[in-house]
Amino acid sequence: MRKRFGLPVGLCMVALAVGLTACGQREGRGGRSRTVTVKGSDTMVILGQRWAEAYMRQRPDVVVQVTGGGSGTGIAALINGGTDICAASRPMKDKEREQVRVKYGKDVIETPVALDGIAIFLNESNPVEELALPQLEGIYRGRISDWKDVGGTPGKIICYGRENNSGTYVYFKEHVLKDQDFAAEVQSLPGTAAVINAVVKDKQAIGYGGIGYAKGVKAIRVSARAGEKGVTPTMESVVSGGYPISRKLFFYTAGELTGEAKAFVNWTLSEEGQRICEQVGYYPIPKAK
Repeated sequence: MRKRFGLPVGLCMVALAVGLTACGQREGRGGRSRTVTVKGSDTMVILGQRWAEAYMRQRPDVVVQVTGGGSGTGIAALINGGTDICAASRPMKDKEREQVRVKYGKDVIETPVALDGIAIFLNESNPVEELALPQLEGIYRGRISDWKDVGGTPGKIICYGRENNSGTYVYFKEHVLKDQDFAAEVQSLPGTAAVINAVVKDKQAIGYGGIGYAKGVKAIRVSARAGEKGVTPTMESVVSGGYPISRKLFFYTAGELTGEAKAFVNWTLSEEGQRICEQVGYYPIPKAK
């Protein structure tokens, strides 16, 4: 499967203060906050940027600041009071939720805002079209090191992955490596865009990341078990759970939001906001039946 989205790939680890007119400006007419800060997941930063652009076209009196850095960075910012909204590609841990509750006397509110399939990226010249989760585990734990062992052209497999503050790293480690360590040879990169760039340039490379970044590479089919037919990370397979490494993407807040932050989150869940998920390359949250 070759997914191409007309998206920039150099957006990780960068603050996207789209339309920012006064950094730190917090009060507007009637004392109401006019700045909403969203910090965290690099996987979600391209989605957050697009949401911010569209929302501010409708609400020019509101500034939405979107900053990447990784899910762990966003969660730390939420705990420390450095952001209104944490964007995370993994669920918050119980100890992180407890830190928020102890500090602010409020429970963490979890809001799923989009769906994602963690895509497995190969160079377009690589003849391999699908891999099973046990094969991916073997590759990323260093037990499988040559492409010929998974049906490819003989040659050393070069593995790229994410840094350990990434929610995508945590999800992949838990769900693919069964919570075991990555091989020492896996090269950790600061964002999915960097993984894509590495795979584009290296015929022997393999990488993983959010499906919305799949440009210039091929996102192969994945099966849960050896011998099963692989599944392509389409909207249908991700929504149904048929794609074996599907996940939700979240907004987290310390207690219930109010004012402009609440209005922004509600808008991302509207039909208009959810359409933007598809435009970016992610998938909307299924409507409740």
